Amino acid sequence: MALTWGWIDMVDIKEVPEFYQGYIRALGEGELVPLLLKTGDEFITFCRRLTEPQGHYKYAEDKWSIKDIILHVTDAERIFAYRALRFARNDKTEISGFEQNDYVLEANADSRTIHNLLSEFTNVRAATLDMFSSFSEKVRKRTGVSNGVEMSVETLGYIISGHLMHHLNIIHERYTK
Repeated sequence: MALTWGWIDMVDIKEVPEFYQGYIRALGEGELVPLLLKTGDEFITFCRRLTEPQGHYKYAEDKWSIKDIILHVTDAERIFAYRALRFARNDKTEISGFEQNDYVLEANADSRTIHNLLSEFTNVRAATLDMFSSFSEKVRKRTGVSNGVEMSVETLGYIISGHLMHHLNIIHERYTK
């Protein structure tokens, strides 16, 4: 399945590392920037309806709270966008991965308000949108290596959007029953 970003075919799902394929499949087909707008709006709209006690909810003792998830998707978006920027600028230095569980443990999201966490997410998403909107077709096709995996700038954009939808779906399935 090739997703499209306006005037060119962007992502061949078979070329995306298996770990990320579910994120991209969750999006369906569409142009990247509108998908980033749509998924960001859906996430923000949903999270604005949460109360502070709901933000602390964990469906199991060893799972993340909803606040942890909000900050996790923000942190991950920053990291994926940084990778995309490096690849877009033709930086061929391999980028290491990150351990999401360590980030969540150190982030202390539960000490913050949902409003504060969403404000940060909104700002990060706005920067992501500006960055991806500025990339030419040539730049979007550039690739780089992160965590031992080669992928394109455009693929990273779809991963950002799909990762957010993945976590919103988890919240719907496991946190709001």
